[in-house]
Amino acid sequence: MTTNAIETVSVKTPYWDIAADIHFPPDFDESKQYPAVISAHPIGSCKEQTAGNVYGTALAEAGYVVIAFDASYQGASGGEPRFIEDPTQRVQDFSYVIDHLVTLPYVDADRIGVLGICGGGGYSISAATTERRIKVVGSVVGVNFGHLLHEAFSGYDPIATLEAVAAQRTAEARGAGRVVENLLPPTADAATGMGLDVVEATEYYKTSRGEKPNGATRSLVSRRAAGYGWDAFTNAEVLLTQPLCVVVGDKPGAFGSYRDGLEIYRRARSETKQLVVAEGWSHYDLYDKPEPVGQALDALIPFYNKNL
Repeated sequence: MTTNAIETVSVKTPYWDIAADIHFPPDFDESKQYPAVISAHPIGSCKEQTAGNVYGTALAEAGYVVIAFDASYQGASGGEPRFIEDPTQRVQDFSYVIDHLVTLPYVDADRIGVLGICGGGGYSISAATTERRIKVVGSVVGVNFGHLLHEAFSGYDPIATLEAVAAQRTAEARGAGRVVENLLPPTADAATGMGLDVVEATEYYKTSRGEKPNGATRSLVSRRAAGYGWDAFTNAEVLLTQPLCVVVGDKPGAFGSYRDGLEIYRRARSETKQLVVAEGWSHYDLYDKPEPVGQALDALIPFYNKNL
């Protein structure tokens, strides 16, 4: 198999298939065993964006088998209706991806780590609290989705938002059409003046910089309620014991990854943990810009090498 080879696979679950890309290291040899890293994409993203084409590629080049997967209800994975961000489901998906990895003869089942970007970071942390087959956790600008919903995504009025969600779900149950909202403006120009995270998210997701067919950034209104009762960091003081590397940018935005990163670094029970602050860089800079991504990888790769 040649350098940078990628294989698209279907991960079987009891409910539907999860679509995933396996990134192989250079000079891959099927007769050998490799450590593996599961790479989890941001909220409303897909496996072909930063989780796969940036961090997945880099970790594969560093010698890891990397599997980047689409969350249920999103991307090329199954699940109906579409455009649902269900934290419980997203966390459950990790275990089925691991079930797939441990059947591969070239994966060392005792050396499986995770890396999550944005919401994927929060989900990776939550999954590791109960999934003991995860041996190392990496988070890049990890976001606690529960925090985000209670704050920026609801205008700090979660009850009003939940009331609107309930009304829409009732309407759909009675035959009304589904309402799917785009979480971002249609163009970078339209995002001008809307705050750092919205502007930079639009510059990433709505331009050639990061736009992909399955990077939907859309949300089904009637199925938004699940995340409001969820917290990525529940029981971290007791159950999150794996080595933990947290990368944040020090330009905080409304989505809260800087604050969330410092919080989980403080709260995690992990005896081995590292906090990396990319000075002068923002949440979305760490998706794909070479200098801050380089800073993240300069910390993450040695951390995996030592602890995985």
